[in-house]
Amino acid sequence: MDEQEVEARKGAVYGFLAYLLWGTFPLYFHALIPAGAWEILTHRILWTALLCVLVLALTRRLRSLGRLLRDPRRLGLLCAASFFIATNWVLYVLAVISGRTTEAALGYFLNPLVTVALGVVVLHEGLRRLQWVAVGIGAVACAYLAIAYGRPPWISLALAGSFATYGLIKKRVGGSMTALQSLSAETLVLSPVAAAILVVLTLRGETTFTGHGGWHTALLVLSGVATAIPLLLFAAAARRVPLVTIGLLQFITPILQLLAGVLLLGEQMSTARWVGFGIVWLALVVLTVDSLRAARRTRRAARLAAAPV
Repeated sequence: MDEQEVEARKGAVYGFLAYLLWGTFPLYFHALIPAGAWEILTHRILWTALLCVLVLALTRRLRSLGRLLRDPRRLGLLCAASFFIATNWVLYVLAVISGRTTEAALGYFLNPLVTVALGVVVLHEGLRRLQWVAVGIGAVACAYLAIAYGRPPWISLALAGSFATYGLIKKRVGGSMTALQSLSAETLVLSPVAAAILVVLTLRGETTFTGHGGWHTALLVLSGVATAIPLLLFAAAARRVPLVTIGLLQFITPILQLLAGVLLLGEQMSTARWVGFGIVWLALVVLTVDSLRAARRTRRAARLAAAPV
């Protein structure tokens, strides 16, 4: 086995672990009850920022973060990215602690379809035929769920939209930042707002950091570690495996979220909701088939280009 294959296997393991950890987040955030969504968000931001700054300081890379924050263009993009990831985080936690984990799972199933749609609307990218079919099926799923529920699946759409927009902005930032630098910058930008929200919650007597046992306090503190580790694992995977592999691995998270909601948290799934999920899964199958075919064509073209003439 050559070095490239070893690295690819490592990348697949890192990616699997990242999505596995993200898939367990419903159980983690459910364990933080009676903390509310805003309190959990503030702790997640502040402890993650502290952890990232400590790691950068220990590795003597803190100056590079300072240079990034002094770049007006990148700082503006990071502020926008921070807004959308914070929106995603608070909506996700709100969904979990209010017993709507399955709706959150639907949002992450919809995310690849929303990402493709954003590519068309914002970046004016052209879609292949099967990509159009997948987006169309996804739209049918949303329409069906809106009729079945009597309302659009707002939480699912907001989660998918906020995360897809976050990814779009990060694409504009480019690959000049490591995952650690990016997470550090985003949480530092959010920290003053998070601290202000935490002060308000404390003055109103709506915090649970103390008074609910040491385990509860420890879980809130460790939310920073829980945020950073899967992201760094994902970054390590993305450098080693093809995008198609990442695309396939990403379905681990919403599948685990759905199972956690139904099997462990006792959420009910009506027949109509299962049908809606089934339509979304059909769209994802079409999108996955298209991705695999496109990757196969790319590999074939690369082999032909490398072949001796």
